[in-house]
Amino acid sequence: MPNTKSAVTRVRSDAKKTERNKSVKSRVKTLEKRYQTALTGGNKETATTAFRTYSSAVDKAVKTGTIHKSTANRKKSRSAVKLAALS
Repeated sequence: MPNTKSAVTRVRSDAKKTERNKSVKSRVKTLEKRYQTALTGGNKETATTAFRTYSSAVDKAVKTGTIHKSTANRKKSRSAVKLAALS
């Protein structure tokens, strides 16, 4: 239990941030799965569209501070390599 007024405020704001981060991470994971499915389908156009959407979501997650910049760059790089191998 928080003892001070500032501690009560921090508990409340941390709960909001946790919910927002959970939502953003869930969206990124969903888009990543959708991209992987498009890759296994073999259609390059669908995979390219899915990659753009996934890449955009990862960049937005970095902008809000949910994911670290290096983590995002690693994820996008590995995904791009897989897309290039599809050719």
